[in-house]
Amino acid sequence: MQHTANPRSLNSPQKPSETDANNAHPSDAHTSDAHPSLSASPPEPKQPEPKQSVLKHPGIKSYVRRTGRLTHAQREALDALWPRYGIDAAHVAQGLSDWWQSPVPLTVEIGFGDGDCLSTLAARHPERHYVGFEVHDPGVGHALLMAKRLGLNNLRLLHADAQAILTECFPAQCLDEVLIYFPDPWHKKRHHKRRLVQPEFVRLLAKLCKPNAYVRLATDWAPYAEWMLSVFSGALAFDNIASPGPFTPRPPERPQTKFERRGLRLGQSAWDLCFRRNQLPWDADA
Repeated sequence: MQHTANPRSLNSPQKPSETDANNAHPSDAHTSDAHPSLSASPPEPKQPEPKQSVLKHPGIKSYVRRTGRLTHAQREALDALWPRYGIDAAHVAQGLSDWWQSPVPLTVEIGFGDGDCLSTLAARHPERHYVGFEVHDPGVGHALLMAKRLGLNNLRLLHADAQAILTECFPAQCLDEVLIYFPDPWHKKRHHKRRLVQPEFVRLLAKLCKPNAYVRLATDWAPYAEWMLSVFSGALAFDNIASPGPFTPRPPERPQTKFERRGLRLGQSAWDLCFRRNQLPWDADA
């Protein structure tokens, strides 16, 4: 979803000053079943659910799992194509160990949405490996359909919490590139603690990234652009490659999302950032 941006102070890396915006999210409802009586009819079998993470999140979640409507094609893709492209959270090491040890560059996208960008990049660069994280069912289903349509062999998907999996399963210095495009900006000040880009998370990326690896980010919310700039500028293990100015032009390699294109037609803006992992220890700023 695009947001009306105000680029008032984007030429200086200042901490954001934001106004509240409506950002209500539905809560998951939990029910408990009563003990069935002897005369009760047997319950109907439940529909199979997509594979999800069994790991606990290490801290505050940066997302709310919304209930999205699955199309018939997406539901079929989750059942039929998951064994080909998906990796269960409990088997990440087995599913990715060959890629971690391979000299082939590895790119991870955190929150791939509907998978358009991730699938497009994987099709353009068969010489690279791509791993995508997403928690919303329709997006995973759509990405599976795209992977099949494009005939991709260099793409793996995780229907799981990226922070939990990266923290508990990924080895140090295994990533050549990290993509974080249009993460939830969590507009309200009391929700800023839910933002994905936090000092602790950037320190985790510093641990996982190889020297000279890149972290590429984009947002259409000006205060979040300032926030990400401020957090990464405080991380000694990363260098901002933008020059002049703190932000980079949109790289031609980054496909525009349909929401971004619509926002640009409406006169809104988007901001890109790019940071390179240097040679300092990942915990240099701890």
